[in-house]
Amino acid sequence: MSGDLSRDELVEQGRSVLDWIAEYLEHPEQYPVLSQVKPGEILASLPPSPPREAEPLERILADFETKIIPGITHWNHPAFFGYFATSSSVPAILAEMLVATLDVKAMLWKTSPAATELEQLVTDWLRQMLGLSDGWFGITTDTASISSMLSLAAARESRPELAVRERGMAGRDDLPRLRVYASEHVHSSVDKGALALGIGLENVVKIAADDEFRMRPDALAAAIAADRSLGYLPLACVATVGTTSTSSIDPVPAIAEICRRENVWLHVDGAYGGMLAIVPEFRSILDGVESADSLVVNPHKWLFTPAECSVLFLKRPEVLKRAFSLVPEYLVTREQDDVVNYMDYGVQLGRRFRALKLWMIIRGFGTNGLAERLREHCTLARTFAAWVALSEDWELMAPVPFSLVCFRYAPRGMSDLECDQRNEAIMHAVNAGGDVFLSHTKLHGRFTFRLAIGNIRTEERHVALAWQRLKEAVEG
Repeated sequence: MSGDLSRDELVEQGRSVLDWIAEYLEHPEQYPVLSQVKPGEILASLPPSPPREAEPLERILADFETKIIPGITHWNHPAFFGYFATSSSVPAILAEMLVATLDVKAMLWKTSPAATELEQLVTDWLRQMLGLSDGWFGITTDTASISSMLSLAAARESRPELAVRERGMAGRDDLPRLRVYASEHVHSSVDKGALALGIGLENVVKIAADDEFRMRPDALAAAIAADRSLGYLPLACVATVGTTSTSSIDPVPAIAEICRRENVWLHVDGAYGGMLAIVPEFRSILDGVESADSLVVNPHKWLFTPAECSVLFLKRPEVLKRAFSLVPEYLVTREQDDVVNYMDYGVQLGRRFRALKLWMIIRGFGTNGLAERLREHCTLARTFAAWVALSEDWELMAPVPFSLVCFRYAPRGMSDLECDQRNEAIMHAVNAGGDVFLSHTKLHGRFTFRLAIGNIRTEERHVALAWQRLKEAVEG
């Protein structure tokens, strides 16, 4: 037997899947937010060997419901407040179905002109929505981790005298130590990018932050000066708009001035916070970015786009292209010099048709509709922060510039160590309840709750439920 399953099977089971999706999105609260299974439980429930004969889709989908769903932590749940809360939306879900159906490999323009040209269009739409000037080149990647790594690769290639593309970095006495600077609160992907590129963890210099967890420009300037005195080469700096632990905003204008003066590539990580610039009254959060060399924002973090969809903007895309462009004969095309071939701007050859879902989301909600939803999330965060501030036994641990609230339980007379232990116990109790999920960080060495709002279906009742569960955990 050969060929695909029948059209009738697609239509019948496809309708079943759509019905399941619609019910799931309508009533996500029927599931515990945090999966309640134990390690190995899902694996033990599944056959250890693949089936020799075909199984009906109906049975497979039934197993999805009974065996897979119990092991899902529901990021699409409106009471998922951990990490950075994300969510998928109807236009994007439909787009993903079409992307899977077309199965485009968006590498050369020729392999699907619409995939390339829609990516050019939609990244430029996003540029306009963020209030960036003309001249930025956008490319979609899977995650901000890859976007930031590509920016570091471009920073290295912007120094052609290093000849890293041709000669590599290993065993070279003529190559100075390359240094990358970032806040002590920078995302770990910057460290991983340095690992992948051979720069090394020792050469990622963490810059001290101020009392509001923002990189200190004076400390950055001092670190660069110290490295130059040792013969090191200051290569790149990463400033963050919306750090992971606290959503703090590094002073990009001052950092950009130092980088300009020192000839250091400036990358701005706006993976989370940068998206808020589409709201007119928050556009100032990207002040100074026009002086940067690259910027990353993540529609899949806070624009209701399912993973994977990150957008990297560059002022000098030709530098990134120079770092990675490699065209074997079987990929040479007649249009090579007249079109954008996105395979030239990174390691990936085959790329998903990510632009389609971003295009459908922007059209499906409109810029005003997207801005209004982000604005509401910030309002909900400030509401929750006000409840914390008004409570005698709780305290805010950081400012609330976006939709993330950092706080802890800290009654009078309790030592910091006791507070840490009690807060951790409270978090586990709340998460075990199943209807709310929170994560944590450490600020000034102290255990701190993070309540992140970003789900398109989150309402004030869900935020109020989190507050209620926290207080119940204290009492219980």
